[in-house]
Amino acid sequence: MKLNDSIQLPETAFDVAEHLGFSKVKNANWAWLELAGSVLSFYVVDRHDRLKALLNWFYNDLGFCAREAYYSAEAADLGKCMTSKQGNSTTLATVLMLLAKQLDLKLEPLLLPGQTVLLSQIDDDIRYIDPLTGNELSKHQLHILVRGELGNAAAFKPSYLKPASVKRIVSRMIHEMKAGSIVAHKFEPAMECCNLLLQWHSEDLNLNRERAFIAQQLGCISVATADLKHFVDNSPHDPVIELVKMQLKELKEDVETFH
Repeated sequence: MKLNDSIQLPETAFDVAEHLGFSKVKNANWAWLELAGSVLSFYVVDRHDRLKALLNWFYNDLGFCAREAYYSAEAADLGKCMTSKQGNSTTLATVLMLLAKQLDLKLEPLLLPGQTVLLSQIDDDIRYIDPLTGNELSKHQLHILVRGELGNAAAFKPSYLKPASVKRIVSRMIHEMKAGSIVAHKFEPAMECCNLLLQWHSEDLNLNRERAFIAQQLGCISVATADLKHFVDNSPHDPVIELVKMQLKELKEDVETFH
């Protein structure tokens, strides 16, 4: 699959999930069209009332919620989120953002470390919304989320409050599908996630290192070796460089398994 910069939501996310062997585009599209049509009945004049009605419908009437297997590839699959009404913070935030757009409301995803939240601004009223519950979050609670992911010493960077582009949202979904696939020991879709991400983020050497690990699990030793060598050559001062060199040495002693 060739990714380009003419990305659209939800279409690009649906195509990627089907390409990886997860949800079907046809089923995802039907679910989306049904949601997009139904939400229009909440188009009232006052935007605050419109947002309140949207959140009540989404969480209470439809029952959208966090998937029990929160870190699974299914939770990170936008199409699966549409059809099952379960997802993670990124997929739930994206569905809600798209539905808000149908109502001429702007909900913008903020990609915090480890969690996606939504920013709502109606005139001077700024709110941060937890897409897992629909509850409002304070800036202090946003900082707690960051510290929970990065440690108690983590600072809250102003960049965390910058709304994400469509490309960054789709990239995060692919990262999360990759992580879910690795947890489930489904290394072939995990490998393809790395390949897709490297099309957009070829400078991210950690993706090469991660792909090397996945390739090794699949027995593709030459691919793993090439990726680790690329990491060593281009990141000589990285703190993990000695560890990577040891991995590279061990790989050279392994026997190649062809797929």
